[in-house]
Amino acid sequence: MKNMKKSTGIVVLIAFLAILSLLGYYSYTVITSTLKGSGNNIKLGLDLAGGVSITYEVVGENPTDEQMADTIYKLQQRIESDLGEGNTTTEASVYQVGSDRITIEIPGVTDANALLEQLGTPGQLYFIAQTDSEGNQNYTRVNYTGDSKQDFQLNYPIEDLIANGSVILNGSDISSSEAGYQTDSTTGAQSPVVDLVLSDKGAKAFGDATTKAYAAGESIGIYYDGKFVSVPSVNAAITDGRCIIEGMGDYDAAANLASYIRIGGLDLELRELQSEIVGAQLGSDALSTSLLAAGIGLIIVCIFLCIMYLAPGAAASLALLLYTTIVLSILQLFEITLTLPGIAGIILSIGMAVDANVIIFARIKEELALSRSTRGAMDTGFQKALSAIIDGNVTTLIAAAVLGVLGSGTVKGFAITLAIGVIVSMFTALFVTRLLLNSFYALGIRDTKQYARNPKKEVKILNVIEKRKIFFIASAAVILLGVGAMGVQAAQGNHALNFSLEFLGGTSTTVNLDKDYSLAEIDSEIVPKISKVTGDNDIQTQKVDNGNAVIFKTRMLNVEEREALYNMFETDYGVTDEGISSENISSTIGSEMRRESIVAVLVAALFMLLYIWFRFKDIRFAASAIAALLHDVLVVLAVYSLARISVGSAFIACMLTVIGYSVNDTIVIFDRVRENIHSLKNQSEESLTELVDRSVSQTVGRSLSTSFTTAVTILMLLILGVSTIKEFAFPLLCGVLVGTYSSIFIATALWYVLKVKIKKQS
Repeated sequence: MKNMKKSTGIVVLIAFLAILSLLGYYSYTVITSTLKGSGNNIKLGLDLAGGVSITYEVVGENPTDEQMADTIYKLQQRIESDLGEGNTTTEASVYQVGSDRITIEIPGVTDANALLEQLGTPGQLYFIAQTDSEGNQNYTRVNYTGDSKQDFQLNYPIEDLIANGSVILNGSDISSSEAGYQTDSTTGAQSPVVDLVLSDKGAKAFGDATTKAYAAGESIGIYYDGKFVSVPSVNAAITDGRCIIEGMGDYDAAANLASYIRIGGLDLELRELQSEIVGAQLGSDALSTSLLAAGIGLIIVCIFLCIMYLAPGAAASLALLLYTTIVLSILQLFEITLTLPGIAGIILSIGMAVDANVIIFARIKEELALSRSTRGAMDTGFQKALSAIIDGNVTTLIAAAVLGVLGSGTVKGFAITLAIGVIVSMFTALFVTRLLLNSFYALGIRDTKQYARNPKKEVKILNVIEKRKIFFIASAAVILLGVGAMGVQAAQGNHALNFSLEFLGGTSTTVNLDKDYSLAEIDSEIVPKISKVTGDNDIQTQKVDNGNAVIFKTRMLNVEEREALYNMFETDYGVTDEGISSENISSTIGSEMRRESIVAVLVAALFMLLYIWFRFKDIRFAASAIAALLHDVLVVLAVYSLARISVGSAFIACMLTVIGYSVNDTIVIFDRVRENIHSLKNQSEESLTELVDRSVSQTVGRSLSTSFTTAVTILMLLILGVSTIKEFAFPLLCGVLVGTYSSIFIATALWYVLKVKIKKQS
């Protein structure tokens, strides 16, 4: 980069500080509004802010477990599709209550009636032929108001039409329903339409029905929730399972019809039983303490950067502040729902934002050690750091993209915040930090002592390869200890891991207390008593709006435990039998969601492996990185097992964070190995040993710095957070530390072993 003039440097700094001030003020208003729950606030999930709880009851006979599970899964998908915007997610919870009820909890909503109107009543959807087999009219136009949904009425009960074969399809025959635009091939004009894809069974029935309707010039009515939502004419026989519904007034009408069709594709018909506003699951202080922890962590990180890296550290600190304000602004502007897993994604991306800067500064220091000028060291340092930064961040982005596409709920929320953070961090590290450093240089900050401490100090070489067996044995011992602990728990009749009610389901107890307790009072006074009675520390609390009712969700309680809980409320709070009720609830993380999460992680690992293989031109790098990743997951799993930490939705977020951190850290060290191997004249075991030890030693300072800055923020959550956040922060902290350990001592040693054993040259 050409030298910047002093005047230009002044202008750049003034412009940067002005932008930072504006974004900082905007971020401040966003944070304060979020804490107050008004204005330009960030959308928060149920765990941080609460929302609307709607309970539906199955219409008709008692449903089977399979029907309930399938309906819950489809509802989750429908809600994310209909209420999520773009690639965002609502982070809604859907679970079974009792034998025939389903509760939907949707965050960030304060008007239950408006939500019910937008969501519609989940129930059966029917595609009805205009005439039956004898030519009788199944429905007729009764008037003309210009609204096709109000112009028709049904001539026979729907049960009769099902019996005589006039119902062609129901909602379960629809594979997908999306609103879109259709372009006229002659005029080029676009018109809104609904695009339907049918199941194989539905395609055959629809093909026969449309062939008959087209020949007779008839329509096919779409009947949902007791009324016709559309009565389109049949313009051709449709035999390929794809159907376009035209004649929409505008795109909103098409989107509404597509939504009706999706929500109607359930196995069971549901009717609304009750709706209410509920409070945050993690308690009233979860958000404020998390923000406080993040703020303190950010200040400590900035101080550390300035002390360790001097002028570059000051530039990185300013860039990190800009990064923070940009991320907060994006979360608010795009209405992305923030939950505890989302906070994990942001923590990881902050670590990666710092990491990119540290990689650059380490390179600048190395160039200064070669007696290069400050200007030359800066330019070369950025250039040499580029490949490691790009490879580490692109690998993480690949994982985030796969998780965002294939995952749902918690996984998707994590992926979105992680992707945003990674993209913004690359921008601030590669562009903003460089711009600020050039401004500093233009203003006269040019002495090498202001850019690196003791640049010519020799790097102490670590004997990683010589002691690799010790590291392998230590890791294996921890993993086996965790597996053993799981085995002991299983042998005692417990679950191998301490699965929370989000995985296993539990008991929901609704209590009408003697007065209107605040969430802070409930968390500090009542929850510890429930924990003492039930022996359960994983308690979710939700305060019902406009009343004294509070919902306590615990693990599944037996009859004796429920009775003890009732007695406690009666003795301590004067609650009568009429003021308390309990029901069993299903898990909020169903089997389908678990399968989706596992598949998403496996596919993400595969794509990461392929990318590393492509970039490093050696499958041994990719195999070692994935093996180190698996090592980290197993060690963190051992932590969960040995400490009996509750395994809930935060567990998924923790594991995903560990995976992202581990791969990024490993790639940075592998990048140095790849660079150094080019200068290797022969690849004997001795020279490879020296190569790995030197590469690790050259990057260990950067690994420790990144580990420290990431761990600081997590440590603040561990110190200041509410109990549930502390349970999340501890294994996450362990994951960051073990990720650093595996990158330094396991991944490189594995690559060495594979390189020596597999003689084929790369």
